[in-house]
Amino acid sequence: MRTSPSGTTDLEKREFKDRLYAEFARVGRALASPHRLELLDVLAQGERSVEELASEAALSIANASQHLRALHQAHLVEMRREGSRVYYRLGSPEVFALWQSLQSTAEARLAEIDRVTTTFLSRREEMEAVGPEELRRRLEDDDITVLDVRPALEYRQGHIAGAISLPLEELETRLAELPPGRQIVAYCRGPYCVYADEAVETLSRHGRSASRLVIGYPDWAASGLPIAVGVGGGSSPSRSGA
Repeated sequence: MRTSPSGTTDLEKREFKDRLYAEFARVGRALASPHRLELLDVLAQGERSVEELASEAALSIANASQHLRALHQAHLVEMRREGSRVYYRLGSPEVFALWQSLQSTAEARLAEIDRVTTTFLSRREEMEAVGPEELRRRLEDDDITVLDVRPALEYRQGHIAGAISLPLEELETRLAELPPGRQIVAYCRGPYCVYADEAVETLSRHGRSASRLVIGYPDWAASGLPIAVGVGGGSSPSRSGA
C-alpha cells in the first residue's frame, strides 16, 4: 500500500475524504425539502416556537417538528425549551449566508425561478424599487419614511434603524397616522415576500407615494447596515421614519 511523504496511506486518505464529504452531505440532505427552506426563511426573521412555525408554513405541528429536527441534527438551527414550548432559531449567521447563496445560485442557474416570480409577482414590475444603499442615504438625509410591514414580533426582534412598525394587516386602518407628504419605502422579510408589494399597492391606492425595498430585513442586517432591536425609536407611525 502506497504511503505519502506525510506518512498517510491511500486507504487513510480515502477514509478521510469519505468521512469529510459525508458530513457535508448531512447539510445537503437537511436542505433537501422545500418546507425546511421555508422554515429557515421564517427563522431568519427571529426565534419562533414550533406552533408559530407550523402556522407560517401551513404544516401540522407534528410535521413541522419533524422538519425542525432534521435541521437541528445538521446543526443548522438551535432550540431551547420554555415550559412546554420549544423555540427554534438559526444556528449562526453562516446559516443565513448559506440560504442566501442557495437562492442566488438557483436564480442564476434555474430559469424556472424567473418564470415563477414573473407569474406570481408580475405587478412588481410596475412598482418603484429602492436599493439598500439608496435607502441608507435617504435615511441619513431624513427625507423618507420607512415602513416595516412584517408582524410586530419580527419588528421587535430586529428592524432597519429608523423604520416604524406598521404590520400589513393594520395598514389600511392606520393610514392617517403616517406623516403626510413624505416618500414611503416599505420592506418585509425578503426578496420573495409579498407584504411590501401589497403595502405599496395599498399606499398608492390612497394617493401616497410609495416604493418597496428590493431586499428584506435579514439581508439588510447581514450586510452590516444599521439595525435596531425592540420597540423604541421609530416604533410609532406618528414619527418620522428617519
